[in-house]
Amino acid sequence: MLMRTATTGLRAPLADGDRAVLARIVICCLAATLAVTAILSLGWGASDASAFEVVMHWVGLGDGTLAPRDRLIVETIRLPRVTLGGLVGAGLAVAGAILQGLFRNPLADPALIGVTAGAGLCAVSMIVLGGTVLAAVAGLLGIYALPVAAFIGGLAASFALYRIATRRGQTSVATMLLAGIALTAFANAIMGVLIFIASDAQLRDLIFWGLGSLAGATTTKVMATAPIILVSLAATPFLARSLNALALGEAAANHLGIPVQRMKSVALVCVAALTGASVAVSGGIGFVGIVVPHLLRLVIGPDHRYLLPASALLGGTFLIAADAISRTVVAPAELPIGIITALVGAPFFIWVLLRRRGLIDL
Repeated sequence: MLMRTATTGLRAPLADGDRAVLARIVICCLAATLAVTAILSLGWGASDASAFEVVMHWVGLGDGTLAPRDRLIVETIRLPRVTLGGLVGAGLAVAGAILQGLFRNPLADPALIGVTAGAGLCAVSMIVLGGTVLAAVAGLLGIYALPVAAFIGGLAASFALYRIATRRGQTSVATMLLAGIALTAFANAIMGVLIFIASDAQLRDLIFWGLGSLAGATTTKVMATAPIILVSLAATPFLARSLNALALGEAAANHLGIPVQRMKSVALVCVAALTGASVAVSGGIGFVGIVVPHLLRLVIGPDHRYLLPASALLGGTFLIAADAISRTVVAPAELPIGIITALVGAPFFIWVLLRRRGLIDL
C-alpha cells in the first residue's frame, strides 16, 4: 500500500508537468499556425497576388513583380481585414474562456448568454442615433464612439447576468442561460425599433452587420479597436491564477487569499471590453467563445495560465480562416462570417450538451 501510494504521489506531479510541457508546445504551434494562416489569407482571393509574393514584397526581397493593383488590394483591404479578424477572434475566444472560468461551466459564451446582444444594442444605438440624439457623445469620442458604446452595453449585460444568475456565491447554469435568452430577446426588440427608424443607407449596413462580417474592415477601425482588445488581452494573464482557484469554489478561493469579488469585477470588465470592441466592428459573430476554449481544454487542460493565451491564438486563427472562406466560397459575392462560425459552432454546442449528459463518449 505504501509503495502504491508513493508511486501515485510520484506520478501525479509528472503528469502535471507533462501537461504543462504539452501546453507550451501547443501554444508555440498555435502561434506558428496563426502566422501561416494570416499570410495565406493575405494572398487568397480574387487578386493574382500570392502569399509568397506579398511576403517577399514586404521584406524587400521581391523583384518588383507585385502589381500596383495587387499591392493596393493587399495593403488597404486584406491587411486591415486579416488584422481585425485576428483581433476579434482572439477577443471573443478569451472572453468565452474567462466567462467559462467565472461561471465554472463550459457552456458560458458571450453570444449565448446575452453579452453580445447588450454590446450590439448600444452599438446599433450609436450607429442610428449618432447623428441626432447621441451626436454630442459621438463627436466627443470620435472613432472610439462605437467601441465604447458597445463596451458599455456588454458591461451592463455582464453585470446584470451575474447578478441574476448568482445567489449566495453559487451560479445557476439554468438561470444563467434563461437570463441570457431574456436579455438577448429584450436587446433584439429594442434593436428592431432602431432598425425600423434607420435610414436606407444605415439599414443595409445594419442587416449585414447583424449577421457578422469583416467586410467593412479599414485601418481606422483597426486603430479604434486594437488598443481596447490588446489592453484587455494583456490584463487577462493576471486573472489566470484567480480563475484556477475559483474552480475549487468561491469559499476555497477566499481561503487561498483570492479577492474574489474584485476579481469578478475585473473579469467582467475584461469580458465586456473584449466583446464590445469585437461586436462594434464585426457584428454578431457567435460560437467562437465556446468552441475554441472547449477544444483547448480537451488538449491542454483547464489551467488558465495556458488556456487564455492559447485561446487568443486559436481564436484569431479560426476567425481569419473563417473569413477567408466567407469571402471566397461564393465569390464574387460574400457570405457573412457569422454563418460560417454558426455552421461550425452549433453542432459543436450540441455535442458538448450530449457529452455532458453522458449520451456520447467522444
